[in-house]
Amino acid sequence: MTQLLYQTDSYIKEFSAVVTGVDAEQHGVYLDRTAFYPGGGGQPNDTGWLIASDQRYTVTKVVKGNLHIIAEEDLPAVGQTVQGILDWERRYRLMRTHTAMHILCGVVWRDYGASVTGGNMELLEGRMDFEFERLQKELVSEIEAKINAEVAAAREVQVKILPREEAFQIPDLIRTKINLLPEGIQEVRTVEIVGLDLQADGGTHVANTREVGTIRIADYKSKGGINKRIYIKLDE
Repeated sequence: MTQLLYQTDSYIKEFSAVVTGVDAEQHGVYLDRTAFYPGGGGQPNDTGWLIASDQRYTVTKVVKGNLHIIAEEDLPAVGQTVQGILDWERRYRLMRTHTAMHILCGVVWRDYGASVTGGNMELLEGRMDFEFERLQKELVSEIEAKINAEVAAAREVQVKILPREEAFQIPDLIRTKINLLPEGIQEVRTVEIVGLDLQADGGTHVANTREVGTIRIADYKSKGGINKRIYIKLDE
């Protein structure tokens, strides 16, 4: 089992690890521990580098199962110690974006009772779909003001890993329309924006909402029926 450093500390930029396996077909390596997020829940995977002896390998993608895909022709060997280095500028932008999405989700759930039906994010922008019957300009402006008030409130963001039974005693833990957590998962990672939002989540986040910066609602549209989409963007 790979130790997933990002689950408990999103701010780890560098780490040491040992290569535990090589996948020649996909051209990647497995590590005994990693800070690279493999992607999931709408958040893209991390990229960066592995340093082994005097050689620098470019990590272009990380896939579930924590296989680190390498750009260079050769690969580190099993048993070799490597230094992992994240592309921190990319990671931090994704952390800010992901927390912004949770702020949006938390405000919409708290004030309007609308469930999330989908979402996706890239660097400094994202979209979320909600169960709104109507979504007009005035309401969108109201939501934008409320989410930026939560940024200004400098709310702490806390991460916990709980036994499944304990986690599912938390009301409204699963904010998506469909529960995406497989039955076999015995521990549930939760992300709480203290005083605003608490939900199950596997991605990386900033430690305080003030780090997110200004959130702009760039667009909104109807996706049919009661499904409405809100697009957000963050400043550099």
